[in-house]
Amino acid sequence: MRKIIYSMSVSLDGFVESSEKGLDWVNIDEEIHTFFNNQSRECDAFLYGRGMYELMSAYWPTADLNPSASAVEVDFSRIWKATPKIVFSQTLDKVEWNSRLVKGDLAEEVQKLKAQPGKPLGVGGPTLAASLIRLGLIDEFHLMVNPVILGSGTPFFPPLAHPLKLELVQTHTYDSGVVYLHYVAES
Repeated sequence: MRKIIYSMSVSLDGFVESSEKGLDWVNIDEEIHTFFNNQSRECDAFLYGRGMYELMSAYWPTADLNPSASAVEVDFSRIWKATPKIVFSQTLDKVEWNSRLVKGDLAEEVQKLKAQPGKPLGVGGPTLAASLIRLGLIDEFHLMVNPVILGSGTPFFPPLAHPLKLELVQTHTYDSGVVYLHYVAES
């Protein structure tokens, strides 16, 4: 059975983007980008909602052709293109770049994906993750906590009807002050 992993950069007060949808506060230096690349390389597929798919597909398909792209960006572009993407959207008509569009039942589709053998599936974006968290389908949470307080924005975790108990299994502090927290959902 495959695991579902939700991994994103987050502010100290728990937001993944500012209230203006900005990401300029995220520290994504070479060390952190390399971590994300290695984590992505271990995924069988990326699960996206419409918003995250549109954000990622606007840049990564051709980033490896950009002469000013860093080596870690070129590496991620190639990882991204090679990795299958499953996009959950009721509004998109088509997807590209090694992607498959799913308009059906989210819970049913993700449970089918989890039941298959293979490596983990990575969830991209807080909106899709919020739905999967509420359905109890996320197995691991990987937070890259940035030393910044935004005050408002899009939360990493959605409001929940009941507490979600997690077990901390790994931490790492980067030279930039970003702290990696790896939690596993308790059964």
